[in-house]
Amino acid sequence: MKLLALSGSLRKASYNTAALEALSSLAPSDIEIQIGNIADLPLYNPDLEGESIPSLDELKAVLAEASGLIIASPEYAHGISGPMKNALDWLVSGEEFPYKPIMLINTSPRACHAQEALKEVLTTMSGILVDSAYVSLPLLSSGLDRDGILADTALCHSLKTGLNNFRTGIEVSSNNRLID
Repeated sequence: MKLLALSGSLRKASYNTAALEALSSLAPSDIEIQIGNIADLPLYNPDLEGESIPSLDELKAVLAEASGLIIASPEYAHGISGPMKNALDWLVSGEEFPYKPIMLINTSPRACHAQEALKEVLTTMSGILVDSAYVSLPLLSSGLDRDGILADTALCHSLKTGLNNFRTGIEVSSNNRLID
């Protein structure tokens, strides 16, 4: 199973990216998690749709091959981070996104506004939120990087449980599409 993971933070020491890196390390051998890059996407401009934009072409190709999408994104001023919203704006009109199962990771449990806004955007885009896969990690101000997360038994348990639930959600979603 191939999964695409996107961090909504461009910071080098991002908790969101660290959580995705830890999740990738914890994934069983039959699950491949590729962490995508949204930093090189230009600002969304509908006039550019249909043009070849290498960073967008790569993102869409990986998303098309993925069984599901994992998003870890910070909250900025009670909203979705600019880089994440920009990436979603680029993906909204593509055929790669609709009905894709989605797992959300929140690295700051008090950051509820962006999570709700993100859920609204993803649902509007016809994404399938797998609620049982939602993971909330108290990383804000922890100083933890990937290795620090991997050294914490409770954090690892949360990530593994979320990933197992996501796998189940993807399988259920896939079976439902076959029935329809």
